Amino acid sequence: MKRSTRAVAALFGAAALALASACSNPNAGAGGTATSAASTAAAADQQLRVGFFGFAKANSFAQAAWAGVQEAAQAGNATAEFVDSNFDGATQVQQLTDAVTSKRFDVVVIQANDGTAITQPVKQALAAGITVVVEFTPIGGRFDTVEPQVDGVISIVDAPTANGEGLAKMGLDACKQLGKQLDQQSCQVAYLQGFDNYPLDAARTKAAQDALKAGGANLVASPIGGYTPDSGRTAMQNVLQANPGVNVVIGSSQAVEGASALTAGRTDVLYVGNGGSTQAYAGVMDGSWYGTYVIPEKTDGKTATELGLKKHRGEQVATATDSATLTPFKALGTKETLAGLTAEYSD
Repeated sequence: MKRSTRAVAALFGAAALALASACSNPNAGAGGTATSAASTAAAADQQLRVGFFGFAKANSFAQAAWAGVQEAAQAGNATAEFVDSNFDGATQVQQLTDAVTSKRFDVVVIQANDGTAITQPVKQALAAGITVVVEFTPIGGRFDTVEPQVDGVISIVDAPTANGEGLAKMGLDACKQLGKQLDQQSCQVAYLQGFDNYPLDAARTKAAQDALKAGGANLVASPIGGYTPDSGRTAMQNVLQANPGVNVVIGSSQAVEGASALTAGRTDVLYVGNGGSTQAYAGVMDGSWYGTYVIPEKTDGKTATELGLKKHRGEQVATATDSATLTPFKALGTKETLAGLTAEYSD
């Protein structure tokens, strides 16, 4: 995941107007449950207005989702607008509140900067008849589920705890590839946190650390790695100073880009990134990275918009979709699973 100039790609939005249905639906996304149609549906030929409340226009991850939103809107007889909060949670809350008051959009797709603060305006949007789709990060207080946490929304997200566990699995596999025993001593692993003051990052970090320790890795360091090559390089300098024999390093794809530059040419260190950028794919394919956790963000944004438009027009759609199921390899990108594939965005 990427954020611009020291910003975190954090939480995401949700939505829908309908009641949850107990039956599955052919329109449901992979692993998703279906909702019933909205009681008041827009006409099939009515042009709808989509508002994309993305992290920031300058953020490549958000831009990937935006490309998908635009593609789905164009194909679905809708217009689309990027509402830029520039990673500011309070600003995003006010933007959504204003949009509800002005009835500016029929459908909103939200990458929430603050998944708790945005909850109230999301409820207001639903009450006003706006279809809301939560994209990428959960809205609500839980980080271990892809299920909607606000009644009536559509949720297409990557649960942070599942993300952390996926990173840990690839980290343990990297230890094995290096021939290291998983005995709590032999394989030294450094986990570069995103930020320690974001609930999403805290949930992901704990899940990753717990899984690494349970798998037998020796977790020797867990500094703040951030979401830029510069911050990753700084964190890695500190890791190498204290633990020159570190074997596996895990962090955001941007942080790993900076960190891996410090060990160029070494074959005794492998990296695991968190993000599906072209740079991450290249690192995996050249063998300097063991793997990277991939959410196909353009596909994610496109799918979120398609679901929102269908729901607003009265069709039954999935209420909950795990973003990892939008890849054939359940987000765990390795040299084998990424072979022949192309990334959906660049850092």
